[in-house]
Amino acid sequence: MRVIAGAAKGRRLKTIKGLDTRPTTDRIKENLFNILGHRVQGSRFLDLFAGSGAIGIEALSRGAAAAVFVERSRQAAAVLKDNLFHTGFSGDVMAMDVGRALKVLQRQQRRFDIVFLDPPYYRSLAAATLADIAAGELILPGGLVIAEIGRKEDIPGDPLNLVLTRKETYGDTCLTFFRPREDKQ
Repeated sequence: MRVIAGAAKGRRLKTIKGLDTRPTTDRIKENLFNILGHRVQGSRFLDLFAGSGAIGIEALSRGAAAAVFVERSRQAAAVLKDNLFHTGFSGDVMAMDVGRALKVLQRQQRRFDIVFLDPPYYRSLAAATLADIAAGELILPGGLVIAEIGRKEDIPGDPLNLVLTRKETYGDTCLTFFRPREDKQ
């Protein structure tokens, strides 16, 4: 796995061995950032279920102003910190459960332009996390939430105050894009 574009283009990223994490493929990562385009520049980026940090690091490489990474596995969080160091970026790494991290971020009144989540597929974590994100008011006006889910995974209707705006399928993976309901863009 590598950084595809930007300041750290071509840098290799480490991953942990085993099946505990499922890195986003370079193809999906490239398509995601092609869709996001200029929105990444200067953004505040939240990477949930971050694993090796590949998505948030790609955002930083492409000009995101700041990134927060949330990863429950201490082993994966250590690899993520190593990846940040070796790419020359900094970011807040929260080695804790995503639900707990979202509550901490809400208490700190942190807000983000782009929130990306890649939970384990088919465990109903995407829908629950989207509901927590919407309830926590973590998204800035004009912001986006992107959930990477399994192709056959269903996110029930409209998770609270989020509106599905786009859905892209790549093999067994689907990227779903949401915006806050009150956002008129």
